[in-house]
Amino acid sequence: MWSGRFSRDSHQLVREFTNSLDNDRVFAEQDIQGSVAHARMLGRQGIISQEEADQLVSGLERIREEIREGSFPWRSDLEDVHLNIEHRLTEMLGQVGEKLHTGRSRNDQVALDLRLYVSQRVQQWEVLLRKLARSLADQAQEHLETVMPGYTHLQPAQPVSLAHHLLAYVQMLKRDGQRLAQAQERIRVSPLGAAALAGTTYPVDPEATAREVGFEKCFANSMDAVSDRDFVLEPLFCAATITTHLSRLCEEIIFWANPSVGFMRLPDAFATGSSIMPQKKNPDIAELIRGKAAGTFGALQTMLSLLKGLPLAYNRDLQEDKKPFYQADEIVTGSLTLMAQLIAEIEFLPDRMRKAVSAGYLNATELADYLVGRGIPFRTAHHITGRAVAYAESRDKGLEDLTLRELRGFCEDVDQEVFQVLDPHQAVARRNTPGGTGFEAVSRQLSEVRAWLDSEGE
Repeated sequence: MWSGRFSRDSHQLVREFTNSLDNDRVFAEQDIQGSVAHARMLGRQGIISQEEADQLVSGLERIREEIREGSFPWRSDLEDVHLNIEHRLTEMLGQVGEKLHTGRSRNDQVALDLRLYVSQRVQQWEVLLRKLARSLADQAQEHLETVMPGYTHLQPAQPVSLAHHLLAYVQMLKRDGQRLAQAQERIRVSPLGAAALAGTTYPVDPEATAREVGFEKCFANSMDAVSDRDFVLEPLFCAATITTHLSRLCEEIIFWANPSVGFMRLPDAFATGSSIMPQKKNPDIAELIRGKAAGTFGALQTMLSLLKGLPLAYNRDLQEDKKPFYQADEIVTGSLTLMAQLIAEIEFLPDRMRKAVSAGYLNATELADYLVGRGIPFRTAHHITGRAVAYAESRDKGLEDLTLRELRGFCEDVDQEVFQVLDPHQAVARRNTPGGTGFEAVSRQLSEVRAWLDSEGE
């Protein structure tokens, strides 16, 4: 297409090195979508005749069917998806096919194709995020009053509701969804009409073309339009954040599934065994999702490195912008899909959780707060409770196992009511401040989560 300036063909090694067909043929549908919109605009604007525009659209639709049916004659000697489709169109229509590229460049063409593709994949991420959030919400519904240890520094801290713990991850996913929705505002901007970098002398209508492909906006600056790849960077950041959240959840699952903790049973379909140790049931799926998060971090770093030294406007380096996104897309899509199924099939073990709550003095804060309710300053109450914990520990007892006489040895204001306060279930139930772990507070959180999940469906 561009060989008129040259007296020799490209070297075979150059053709092989610059060929991008294997990477960009994945968005052939988007290329046809953009070309159809462009052809219709050319006809409306009188740049080509309406009859020619109709022929182009009809030919492109036939090519779309060939691609879907698997009969399209892909040619590796044509360096990318754009040239393959245009060459096939010219085979079908003759010189009319050569008019499709009027008023555009591959620079704005590929930018549009990639934006369309990224937008569609990000929409799928949003769907999968909500499916995982629903799995977590369903488990939370089943375990509103299941009490478990809450941790800080991976040390037992205070008793919490399992539902509260699970809904914390839903909040992470909700923020992930918000980031994706906000990114879509900047992804769905049409660059078509920017041409190579300076716009075009043809009376094109970029706003109409944007509407035709379903975008709300079109470019404001033609040089930025062809060189911008923020619309890849933002989803890659979102992908890295999503997989960070998934990795954290995986770490919880790996910890909880360890028999020495035993808060849950892994479903057989989402675990593997050992080739030498018959008793093993390994959380390989959680470990792999945790490990694959590194791939999204790498994809983001690759894209940042690719862009950081590029002057305006288009540079061929940008041919390498697709691989990082494909990599992240595969990881995000696979990880979210698997995690939603895994969460749905996990069997939590409330009895083991209750037993764990009894160890580690998780009710110490309850005793301190109880003493504050008796008019004792918090710092003093904190000190008294610390002494009581040390005393109980030295006798291998829980605070709730001490007698009233023993407790009154630390503070005379203690009465029989203290034993109700020290009950872990009651400790959780009392924390009904907004966002707290109390059963009523968690029920409100769950209702808000359900409303969010139902607001846009899956």
